[in-house]
Amino acid sequence: MRMSSTIRTGRTVKRTTRVAATLAVAALALSLTACGGDDDNGGGDKGDKGGGTKAPASSVTLPKLDGESLEVAAVWTGTEQENFKKVLAEFEKRTGAKVTFVPAQDPIINFLGSKIAGGAPPDVAMLPQPGAIRQAVDKGWAKPLGAEATKELGENYSQGWQDIGKVDGKQYGVYYKAANKSLIWYNAQVFENAGASEPKTWDELLNTAQMVYDSGVTPFSVGGADGWTLTDWFENVYLSQAGPEKYDQLAKHEIKWTEPSVKQALTTLAEIWGKKDFVAGGASGALQTEFPASVTQTFTGGAQPKAGMVYEGDFVQVNIGETKAKVGTDAKVFPFPAVGDTAPVVSGGDAAVVFKDSKAAQALATWLASPDAAAIQAKLGGFLSPNKSVDASVYPNEVQKKIAEALVAAGDDFRFDMSDQAPQAFGGTPGKGEWKTLQDFLKNPKDVAGAQAKLEADAAAAYGG
Repeated sequence: MRMSSTIRTGRTVKRTTRVAATLAVAALALSLTACGGDDDNGGGDKGDKGGGTKAPASSVTLPKLDGESLEVAAVWTGTEQENFKKVLAEFEKRTGAKVTFVPAQDPIINFLGSKIAGGAPPDVAMLPQPGAIRQAVDKGWAKPLGAEATKELGENYSQGWQDIGKVDGKQYGVYYKAANKSLIWYNAQVFENAGASEPKTWDELLNTAQMVYDSGVTPFSVGGADGWTLTDWFENVYLSQAGPEKYDQLAKHEIKWTEPSVKQALTTLAEIWGKKDFVAGGASGALQTEFPASVTQTFTGGAQPKAGMVYEGDFVQVNIGETKAKVGTDAKVFPFPAVGDTAPVVSGGDAAVVFKDSKAAQALATWLASPDAAAIQAKLGGFLSPNKSVDASVYPNEVQKKIAEALVAAGDDFRFDMSDQAPQAFGGTPGKGEWKTLQDFLKNPKDVAGAQAKLEADAAAAYGG
């Protein structure tokens, strides 16, 4: 899902060269290979606010809000939701406000529309797409951030992360949560049994997959029941193969999905998706596998799991945590291999947006822009913050720490998830648009032209031409 550009907003993200991002990936590849164990790097220092959180307890000033009540809506479930509730609990402790988490459904913009139509919008919502922020602003739902939240954001975020939360020059979003979406996780025992090593190119990835298959394990687990995982596969292949300029153009629908570069990327994806024995359960099985299960089935079953590898972002660690596998030893990771000249660097994120303009809602946005808030969830794992003021040592293991350092080191030079920049109808709705067409393509990866035609028709309708 996600990237930064001028998509439908007029906002721009500074793009110099991809050197910083390339160096970050190179450093990440080296550091992840060397990582072992899941050491807790928390420790005592005078800024430690219990449990290893290194952000100073008083780094952000919040008002007293005794008696105030707030609702925060997000699509997060399971461990991710529970961990976020701990961040909200600390806000309650510091301000005296009462915060209720409201579970939302995808697409969240439709959920919010229903709540607003009923006269009961949440005070704050976590929006996973820049396109959704633009839509909320266009409908008059979203409220600009106040001075304190904007100030906190300016102190703690690179300009690029600030800009993707802007619409027409006004700041609306705090990108509280980020994702490094250019990672492939693997079962270390499976790789050892197969005599496989971490690939750096697409051809090497295909060779590695064959080695895993020959050892008796299906190479890939694909969570095809969730269409967004398939968009993420496409974006990594397309960015690396077609390059950042075409990526930006396709993200803005300045070029069509019938372009030869899209044909090339889909044909490349079919080298894995179209090989029945390379995908756990085949296409039909993958289309019935939701993302969490795609992870857990890769790290359960001893030496015979259902798959040896699973592609997705750093947040995979949350689901690995539901198994007995340990990140850094049983579960390891390598950067998404280079399909073209350069390995891809795709990022994503979730932004806090105010829907009811009040002192309490603005204070919560300020809190979520602070290193204090991010450090709480970072320590719990399965979370990545673009907040450059968060001490990387709060992350619970070396793998997560290095992923976070690589993201921050990339500065403004990153590409945000393409489908998340698109209008919701095309890039963010289950059963429709890009999600549905890529699910159909997973089922029939020989029909490249048909997939292109459907993608273009849906994109043209969603973008308005």
